[in-house]
Amino acid sequence: MTATAAKLGTRRSTMATNQSQKVADTITERTGHAIELELITSFGDVTKAHLTQLGGTGVFVNALRDELVADTIDFAVHSLKDLPTTPADGLVLAAITERDDPRDALCARDGLKFMDLPAGSKIGTGSPRRVAQLAALRPDLVYVPIRGNAETRLGKVASGELDAVILAYAGLGRVGRREDVTDVFEPEQMLPAPGQGALAVECRTERADGDLAYLSSVDHAPTRAEVVAERTILAELEAGCAAPVGAFAEYGEGRLRLRAAVVATDGSTSVRRERTVEMASPEDLETAIGLGRELARQMIAEGADRIVAEAFAERDNP
Repeated sequence: MTATAAKLGTRRSTMATNQSQKVADTITERTGHAIELELITSFGDVTKAHLTQLGGTGVFVNALRDELVADTIDFAVHSLKDLPTTPADGLVLAAITERDDPRDALCARDGLKFMDLPAGSKIGTGSPRRVAQLAALRPDLVYVPIRGNAETRLGKVASGELDAVILAYAGLGRVGRREDVTDVFEPEQMLPAPGQGALAVECRTERADGDLAYLSSVDHAPTRAEVVAERTILAELEAGCAAPVGAFAEYGEGRLRLRAAVVATDGSTSVRRERTVEMASPEDLETAIGLGRELARQMIAEGADRIVAEAFAERDNP
């Protein structure tokens, strides 16, 4: 093992530190390089405003990126779904880890499934994407914006303040709370956020091919191809992580399948498309980008950009 430990910057939450420690342990196991966590507070962690009011994009990552630029940490680990689609100057994603289960999960009182919740039940989520797709399935439920970490949100169900909350299945696993899950949404019901379930390892560009080249040991080519296609949809729609956009790509047997949905926040209208292309190697990222762009253009032609614009207008003028 290397004598001097590299500094991995991470947010302070239980979920962030757990997932960062897992990445650190995997890097050490595969390369012998010692890693130590450096805990950093992001604006998204301290503000009381809802993510939709903040625009969502970058609120959990900018503090980490500032530390990278200042060279006070060597690399950072982010939840990929929190990363803006526009690359940061001087920084690069040195690795994208193999994706955990990307689905969304329901944690409801009395072990209830989503379709069994009584009309008028209060469902907590801070995600316009989740609200939009769930409202399309169950317009008779009440969707309540919430903030806080997974433990705080689950506590609102235990206290009776809410009947259920929606959280990422992968995240619940990272904080040891999968036993709270009462239902899991298949992609046919609700498409996840682009990049959901994957982690991004980011460092200064000049170091990715230099002293930090070993970070590539945790890169997973099929996951990278999938999330590049998904995030291209977001970029083409000029949307962000707070937009009502779901996308899910799957690579296997030389093919890349991409499904995407843009849904009005009340669930009343939507544009949903999917496409599959031949892709001999998961390292063929140009094909992944091309797939995302083509699908986005088809969706824009059907009015997806207008749905995104209306969602942002609702956010800015509540």
